[in-house]
Amino acid sequence: MIRLGRVDYINTFPLAWSLARHLDPGEVSEVVGVPTALNAMLRAGEVDVANVSSIEYGRNHASYVLLPSLCVGSDGAVESVQLVTDVPLPAVRSVAATSQSASSVVLVRILLPHAEIRSEGESADARLLIGDDALRSAFDDPMPHHDLGALWRERTGLPMVFAVWAARRGTPGLDALDRALAEAVTDAHEHSAAVARSAAARYGYPAGFLARYFEKLRYRFAERERAGLARFLALANEAGLIEDTPELRFVADLEPVS
Repeated sequence: MIRLGRVDYINTFPLAWSLARHLDPGEVSEVVGVPTALNAMLRAGEVDVANVSSIEYGRNHASYVLLPSLCVGSDGAVESVQLVTDVPLPAVRSVAATSQSASSVVLVRILLPHAEIRSEGESADARLLIGDDALRSAFDDPMPHHDLGALWRERTGLPMVFAVWAARRGTPGLDALDRALAEAVTDAHEHSAAVARSAAARYGYPAGFLARYFEKLRYRFAERERAGLARFLALANEAGLIEDTPELRFVADLEPVS
């Protein structure tokens, strides 16, 4: 049985909706958590596969292999990764960052290299929010919100990949799991109206709002998304935030483990 870790945010709801319809509980056991928790669980071998922060792959790529079909990203605004501040961005010198995030903190360091990263709850010029907290804030708080997906696209012209599906090397059955997850994404897309209604019933947002949000997300790990991830990891390395710039190594790139 494969132990599968999934971030329990609204951004993975379409996949969860489809998996609940098709996942064989005899083949996969699912664990949910916030990104930093799943990063630690995959690193410790407590799960076999998880959608972890993209920077987690950059930091520990020697231990991981990527599933080739899926990621969690955006080609422009994403809505669920927000820098909240009434200070003009060029003047921001400190950011209080959520403890749930890894990739987004690194992205702030890349986009605002002169800003000090402070702990969640500390006084700062800006607050970094991700996931459901960011969506709720963007929906309710009139303070200016700066979408990090949009800022990344303005800087690079590429999609931003916030999370990847990574597995510990040597895990069996990854090809089949990758196909099943890709089919789940297709299934959710084909039933997008039902997914939005179901998400609205669970989370309390209007279905139309969630439908538009889901449309902005990029789950397919296609050529542009891979280029965006490679650029992100290269810039993280240049900033001294990871030790090297790793190659993107996928399941099909490795020899079978005997």
